[in-house]
Amino acid sequence: MIAAALTQPKAKAQRHWTYDEIVAELPETHQPIELWNGEIIMSPAPHPNHQRIVGRFYKSLDQFVGKRGLGEVLVSPCDVVLTQKRVVQPDVLFISKARLGIVKNYVDGVPDLAMEVISEASWQRDRIQKKALYEQSGLLEYWIIDPDSQTIEVFALVKSAFQLHSRAVGAQMAKSKLLAGFSLAFRDLLLTPSVL
Repeated sequence: MIAAALTQPKAKAQRHWTYDEIVAELPETHQPIELWNGEIIMSPAPHPNHQRIVGRFYKSLDQFVGKRGLGEVLVSPCDVVLTQKRVVQPDVLFISKARLGIVKNYVDGVPDLAMEVISEASWQRDRIQKKALYEQSGLLEYWIIDPDSQTIEVFALVKSAFQLHSRAVGAQMAKSKLLAGFSLAFRDLLLTPSVL
């Protein structure tokens, strides 16, 4: 039995990547890919309803920010490099005008606001793991949109910890603490496309 165990092929150690290694060694992709403690996490492409919600949220936030000259709004896929071994791709992110220097070929540091649309497959990652990471990184505001329950939750960083600032269901308006005057209802993200 010992001889058999010695002749078994050894499991290959899992590689722990850095962001610089990924950029140098892997081809550019539009596939959602993140780096979690050096481990590459790939997700399937989002479904159309997810993309509709992301697109409408982006459009609303971009118009609000653009009219006021507050900074820049970006949409995934866009690498946000928190550390060399922690890289995320929020669905939508906002960087204030004063901090636009972190926007390079990637976002080099924590944005001011991030939004994630959760699904059954991403629920734990977005609601628990990423929320904790964003909190530890000093993200000022985190929006979580849940299509199944038609809710929007807005978490604001208060004394280094996220607190629920606003929660809205259906036609109720969720409000930003960071961007005074920016509010959005879930139903506004679900407008059906017009039929030609």
